[in-house]
Amino acid sequence: MSVHPDARPAGGRVGAAWKAAHAPAAGVPRWARVAAYAVPLTVLPSGIWRLGLLFVDHSEADSGQLPDWLPLEVYVVLLSVVSELLAFTAVGLVAAWGEVVPRWIPVLGGRRIPVAAAAVPAALGAVALTALWTVLAAVTQVAGTTIQGDPMPADFPSEVGGWTALWFYVCYVPLVLWGPLLGVVTVAYWRRRRRMP
Repeated sequence: MSVHPDARPAGGRVGAAWKAAHAPAAGVPRWARVAAYAVPLTVLPSGIWRLGLLFVDHSEADSGQLPDWLPLEVYVVLLSVVSELLAFTAVGLVAAWGEVVPRWIPVLGGRRIPVAAAAVPAALGAVALTALWTVLAAVTQVAGTTIQGDPMPADFPSEVGGWTALWFYVCYVPLVLWGPLLGVVTVAYWRRRRRMP
């Protein structure tokens, strides 16, 4: 069997995309890369928890504040995927694609990204995430109330106890790090890009 000399190995495009997405920009300190790569990992366990809910019977469950047209299963998948994609944007603060618009994007491809265009949304996100997960989620858990101030339902995973509560905390406690990690990576991005010509 002969192999064409220009043929790529299986997964070649995926591997190339992975390398391009993670290729560090010049001058990025190692600690900043580690912090940026940790951000999606802090979000992943909560997504795994939510996706596990797809295998639980929800026939009589209350779907909370969801509109009637949005099935709970679709919401859970969308929330998990969107959360992970948002978390992955932290990698852009240390990768080459966070400094120059990728060439495949029409009109803007190849142009330098203004520092503030990336740093300001990232800083606002870091503040919002820190407030959300530290103040709202952690404080309400300690107080035993929902975000609305109502008593925590008895069937809420943290209230059930045992392995269910342990698994819930293992999956959700890492989210407390999302905002602070994004904050330090944003400061590193701002300082590095402001020094560049």
